[in-house]
Amino acid sequence: MTDERLQGDEPMPEALLVALEALAAELAALAGAEIAQTLGREIAVEYKDPARGAPDASNPVSEVDRAVEDLIRERVGERFPQHGIVGEEVELHPDPAHEFLWVIDPVDGTTNFVNGFPLFSASVGVLHRGRPVAGAIWCSTSHELRAGVYHAHAGGALRFDARAVPTGRPSTGVRRRVMAAPGGAPGRMTHWDTRVTGSTAIECAFVAAGIFVAARFWNPALWDVAAGVVLVRAAGLEAWVREGNRWQPLEAFAAPASVREERTPTLRDWHRPLVIGQADAVAALLDRARRPPWSRRLRLALRALRGR
Repeated sequence: MTDERLQGDEPMPEALLVALEALAAELAALAGAEIAQTLGREIAVEYKDPARGAPDASNPVSEVDRAVEDLIRERVGERFPQHGIVGEEVELHPDPAHEFLWVIDPVDGTTNFVNGFPLFSASVGVLHRGRPVAGAIWCSTSHELRAGVYHAHAGGALRFDARAVPTGRPSTGVRRRVMAAPGGAPGRMTHWDTRVTGSTAIECAFVAAGIFVAARFWNPALWDVAAGVVLVRAAGLEAWVREGNRWQPLEAFAAPASVREERTPTLRDWHRPLVIGQADAVAALLDRARRPPWSRRLRLALRALRGR
């Protein structure tokens, strides 16, 4: 087994990036196959306990989530035993000493999945000292109207099942594009209509593929977006994160300064507002986010008055 430790700011070898991407894509495809073979049969579903101690009916976990994460953890451990792993379903915090961290969301969109709504995904990302360097997302559908894996590595091209994804989707005659917005967001903005899929990872992949012009997320977890940021950057698009009251380009994920529990925070605790997409759409969303809440309420009131 080779030693993948890098010294200082030494650039990561291209061969290592390619190997990380290849394994991420392989594992995402394996997760997709496991998910697909369960469709149509009865599966066991439980509900996670939030901090207040009662099961949360909006936060299901299925036997498939757990089985897929266990499988991915096993495969990563065989190939890269010196790497850390963080996943949604296994509540273990990564060792900060690990230079490489695999970030797993075995089924993103579990509520969709357990209800038979066919929009869900599986996400596998790789971070090096917090920086997204490789990622793969299996999606139940895609720009080709079929299931498959979007994948990329830092500095590489966005691919779908090993084929380059065309950039700049044709839009002749299309006056209003669509963007992904959190649940409860209005269905229209000045320049775009909004859509909600129920899967953050699939929305990241759809932004990278040019289906959505942008996406905004209020409070995603690390496993929701780690792989997606890699895909978005590979497509030449932007990713911005809010740190405190300031928006800035996302360069690396970092553990928060503190958490409620009496322990040292880790990357598993990362939650930040995030905006991704085409430069003009991201700029418009950031401008909107920076405006004080009262100005938005005033504009809505004026709009309502004009509609009378």
